Amino acid sequence: MRGRRDLLPVHGRARRAAALCVLAVAAAALVGSVGATPAAAKVKIALLQGEQLVWVERPGSTPRDALRALLRGPSSAEAKRGIATLVPRATPLRSVSVRGRVATVDVGARFASDAVAEDLTARVAQLVLTTTRFSTVRSVRLLVQGGTPLGLFPGIVALYPLTAANVLSPDEPPPTDVEPEPTGLRSGATKAIEERLAELGFLAPGAVDGRGGPQTSSAVLAFQKWAGLPRDGVAGPETLARLERAPHPTPVSGGGGRRVEVLLDRQLALVIDGGRVVRALHISTGKPGFGTPPGSFRVIRKEVRSWSVPYRVWMPWASYFVGGIAFHEYPDVPATPASHGCIRVPAWDARWLYDQTPHGTPVTVLSSSR
Repeated sequence: MRGRRDLLPVHGRARRAAALCVLAVAAAALVGSVGATPAAAKVKIALLQGEQLVWVERPGSTPRDALRALLRGPSSAEAKRGIATLVPRATPLRSVSVRGRVATVDVGARFASDAVAEDLTARVAQLVLTTTRFSTVRSVRLLVQGGTPLGLFPGIVALYPLTAANVLSPDEPPPTDVEPEPTGLRSGATKAIEERLAELGFLAPGAVDGRGGPQTSSAVLAFQKWAGLPRDGVAGPETLARLERAPHPTPVSGGGGRRVEVLLDRQLALVIDGGRVVRALHISTGKPGFGTPPGSFRVIRKEVRSWSVPYRVWMPWASYFVGGIAFHEYPDVPATPASHGCIRVPAWDARWLYDQTPHGTPVTVLSSSR
């Protein structure tokens, strides 16, 4: 048989090779069409960017595939874009089963490891939302190391299966009243110092009342950040001496019109109009692991009362400028980075900043301002 096949005319061998080639291509196409769905299937996992959830695709087709991808966390490229997770890396996925649209997910003890309450809540939200993304799953029975995690996740009752509504339900807005704090100012000199802070743009002109309080402390703190002084919000001798001779703040980068510069190293936001700093605001940006990304952006979305899905907190006067990252009011604005990527603004400045940053306002986030 081999001899006869080898004796085929050249044109006959060519026709046979062409026919075999066509058959091979057809077979490959058939195999490709049959296997294309599993190979191209994608799942979506709930990761974090700023104060919001973002959905990221991964290869897979089942809840188990999605949860394994969730436990692996963001890729290095995603991390560079400010996408993060609060699910501890290397958390074991002990088992996943689905029965009657209820998924039972058993994770290792690392999933409930030490974290602040809002981080634990967001962690559960990531897992539940990733799992209930599938039409076959309506709720999740969460187990940790084989047991029901009672009391481990503040505000979440894990005794019953958890739905998306359980982890997304808004609470009441936080109170806006703030207890007065000492400013370190002598009562006789308070108004003069407030006037100087307002002249330099660290205090709103309408806040000059000679009474001090938290708004004046915030302005003192903003000035200390700008001047490179210890950040305590107290107008001590060194701060007062520097305040007396300080020049007006100037923009770090170039540009015209109304815009905002965020100085990550100084934890300040400069509101600039026509090349002049109108206000220098005390802010707090993203903490390590959730850093506010540097770059050039524009305000893309505004919400008077924005709700943070994973952290279950209200964010009044929110102006978003990249993904889930926004300027917004927050009751706790420390002197150091503390947020999940957003820019926290004190209550007394938040509405003003919201009004100053309409859609399209340029926002420049700088790692270094010196």
